[in-house]
Amino acid sequence: MRVALAVWDGRISPVFDVSREVLILTVDGGAVVARGREDIETRTSALKIARLLALGVEVLICGAISEPLHQELLARGVTVLGFVAGDVEEVIAAFLGGGLPQPALSMPGCRGRQNRFRGGRRRAGRQGKGWGSRGLR
Repeated sequence: MRVALAVWDGRISPVFDVSREVLILTVDGGAVVARGREDIETRTSALKIARLLALGVEVLICGAISEPLHQELLARGVTVLGFVAGDVEEVIAAFLGGGLPQPALSMPGCRGRQNRFRGGRRRAGRQGKGWGSRGLR
């Protein structure tokens, strides 16, 4: 399995949408068998998604992530563990041990938000492009 962690200065990057680098882990049998850093700085979100897919990423671990980018990654088959914070090595250990999400490694004020709609309330009548037409909670 290929896992990408959005990183910045030894920690999980606070906002995935503007992240420039990911740590790519190849995980086999519950252990990291390979790791390397990859540049994901692009002009558009679509190119960022394409880069992750080209790297074979199946799981993305990141800090905050916009709802449209989150939903597009999910639609492409990438599992997103968002609103994670902390030291990269601690996050890797928690992931390998099946301990994500966990309060100690969640962004302040975001505990438990990994699988819920993030972006405010939908307004009645908002349809067309964007989150309003995707049937999100």
